This record gives sequence, C-alpha cells and structure tokens, in this order.
Amino acid sequence: MEELKVKYFTDQIDELCYVAGKSDWIDLHAAEEVTMKAGEFRLIPLGVAIALPQGYEAHVVPRSSTFKHYGLLQANSMGIVDYTYRGDNDQWFLPVYATRDVTVELNARICQFRIMQNQPPLKFTRVERLEGPDRGGFGSTGR
Repeated sequence: MEELKVKYFTDQIDELCYVAGKSDWIDLHAAEEVTMKAGEFRLIPLGVAIALPQGYEAHVVPRSSTFKHYGLLQANSMGIVDYTYRGDNDQWFLPVYATRDVTVELNARICQFRIMQNQPPLKFTRVERLEGPDRGGFGSTGR
C-alpha cells in the first residue's frame, strides 16, 4: 500500500479517507466558507497539499451532488495534479463557476479525487486506414 504525505492547511476540515464500501474516490472539503454570486469564478481552497509518488497523478472532479446542491461547475472540467505539484505551499484548489448565488460551507464535501498511474510513453504512427469496425464517427452510439 502506498503512503501519501498530506499537509493540512487548516484543522477545520475532515482528514482524507475513503467512504467505506461506497467508492475508491476520496472526498475533498472546502477549507473556508465561500459565498459566490451567479456568474462569478472562484478558486475554492481544499486545505491540503499531497506529495504524490513519482509516476502518479491525481484526477480531481466534482462530486455527483455538487451541481445539485451548489449550482457550481468545475471550470476546468477535470483537474490534474501531477507529481511535481508537491511542495509545502502547493495547496489544492477547485476552480468553480457559479450558476446561481450560493454559499459553500466550511468543510463541505465539494469534490473528489483518485490517484492514477501516469500513462506510459506512446508512439503515434500515421496510417491511411484503420482496420477496426467503422461505427460512423462521433455520437454514433446515440442514433
């Protein structure tokens, strides 16, 4: 089992842990109360810096209930935290766009992450034809 060193920027958020039996994603919490107006962009501090192992990255996404409860959209769709973002002051943030006026409470579970191994090196070779089945291009499964 890999051990991850986590620096907490506040004692007012729950420590990182798995939600037993529900998922292998780990919830992240708002490290301060944040009030936003519709149309506003903010970086919500998540109160942690994590030293990821070399060769790994974190994928940060909203929780399934984030939009329903807060009307917030993650501005970068999915955040990637790579191995090099591991310094003492490298606190994680969630970039959000508010679709309505909202207050996110301190310690609210606002997003989630998982650790993934980096993609291996790939070589791209140009060809004239591909031999796989032709499904008709983008969106073809919804016809």
